[in-house]
Amino acid sequence: MSCMRTTLLAVFFCFSLLGLIAHPSFAEDKSFYSPVIQVDTENHRVLISTFGSVFWIDAPDAAKPHIEKLPVSGLVDFVVEMRGNEQAPLLKTWKVKSGETSCKYFDGKTCK
Repeated sequence: MSCMRTTLLAVFFCFSLLGLIAHPSFAEDKSFYSPVIQVDTENHRVLISTFGSVFWIDAPDAAKPHIEKLPVSGLVDFVVEMRGNEQAPLLKTWKVKSGETSCKYFDGKTCK
């Protein structure tokens, strides 16, 4: 029950944040320094928190095999492409700053 409530709150905050920060006319890159709250390997996305909001970022094809390596509760510097039309931001790169992982840096193509 608590997990479902948390998920519903996360989805609500995601849409709220996207409505405030997404610009519908063009894509732009943004950086978010955030803890990893959850990794959803089935839907290829990562739940993060920043600026008092919780939202999902989508993983592109190149990142899909590696997102499971992100440390939950670890601090990560994410670079994402902000997309319009109520789409979640798209992951471009990450640098893990704290937490155990075999992939400290994802450059958009490979994991190091």
